[in-house]
Amino acid sequence: MKKQRLYMISLDAFGTRDLEYARTLPTFNYLLNRSALVEKVETVYPSLTYMAHTSIVTGVYPNKHGITNNTYTQPKRQSPDWHWYAKDIKVPTLFDVAHKAGYKTASFLWPVTGRSKAINYNLTEIFANRPWQSQTLISLWSSSPKFIFDLDRKFGKMRNGINQPELDHFLTAGIVDTIKTKNPDLMAIHLVDLDSTRHHYGVDTQESKAAIRRMDEHLSQIVTAMKEQGIFEETVLALFGDHYQLDTHTVVRLNQLFKTKGWLKETKDGMIKEWDVLAKGADGSCYIYTEPGVDLAEVKHSLAQYPEQIETIYTQEEAGHLGADDNCSFLVEAKKGYYFINDSNGPFLEEIKDNEETTFHKGTHGYSPQKENYETTLFISGPGINSNARIPSARLIDEGPTFLHAMGLTFPQSVDGEVLKGLFN
Repeated sequence: MKKQRLYMISLDAFGTRDLEYARTLPTFNYLLNRSALVEKVETVYPSLTYMAHTSIVTGVYPNKHGITNNTYTQPKRQSPDWHWYAKDIKVPTLFDVAHKAGYKTASFLWPVTGRSKAINYNLTEIFANRPWQSQTLISLWSSSPKFIFDLDRKFGKMRNGINQPELDHFLTAGIVDTIKTKNPDLMAIHLVDLDSTRHHYGVDTQESKAAIRRMDEHLSQIVTAMKEQGIFEETVLALFGDHYQLDTHTVVRLNQLFKTKGWLKETKDGMIKEWDVLAKGADGSCYIYTEPGVDLAEVKHSLAQYPEQIETIYTQEEAGHLGADDNCSFLVEAKKGYYFINDSNGPFLEEIKDNEETTFHKGTHGYSPQKENYETTLFISGPGINSNARIPSARLIDEGPTFLHAMGLTFPQSVDGEVLKGLFN
């Protein structure tokens, strides 16, 4: 069987509301005019990057693939470890299916791919999370060492650690080089500059527009490389967001509330030492975990005292039905403008200062997909795709099955998503 090449480009934090501005930019406009479009795509809940990207490549909700937060629940650590490694995923991924079918695969900063055996050329999204770790060594260990070494030798001077926008500049140079020298059949690309910019400056800002312009330039370089290699017309090219963002004004420390209730205790340096009730933040939402014997009615009553900050309190069963972690006792949804952090040290509510020095996010995600004007989008072109197709809405979990269908492949397991057949000829 002839292999159908597929390139997936994730535009982190790009939403439906960005399409209007994107159409004013040359590469976005060119690609949109030749693509089938799903205008509104519903993300997963909580709408965090690692959960979303894993749902894209598995076609199932987070509580089925196992990535129900960006980070592990490690309350005794100042900086919890992230779900960097592919072994954390409980079901086969699009990478596994393609690799088994003989496809040559490449991945650039795609979440939860560390040490994946299904990716031939892998630049893992990971950072040094221990004082003794080196960013270079941890990247080499978790990725494809020779591939990473060569990229760093050629383009390492473009990087500024893991800071943006330099990281996406380095990434794009590596992608262009990989197209020309490796010619992968499946490529997964994760551009992060826009997400970082919105966290730092807010959602609809001049800085965010500048990040979208930089994104347009990255796409231009990728398209040009594909054309120079003579593969552009014969490649299925899918571009999509994983979630949108919303502006914030106040952080909420539920663990500070739980501390005053006597449900958790701190060490002398303010770290959580032990707990009966624990808040594990997902930015716009927050999991509540409890030890056996805790009065859940009392916990729920305590949370219900803050209707200005908390929009909804979901039970364990309701959280499971929404695709979230069904090991939690509750999942709470923030009202617009608020988001949750894990600290127990500091005021229960803290206003986000409008200055450069703040470490808080001025824009964030993690909210329910049902929040108004919070959808992301998908546009896709190439062999078999009807460029005139317009679908008003779909779900993130539909993307993986759709991408595999475009390649003539299917998941070996049953999935929650379905093939968006309206996009095809």
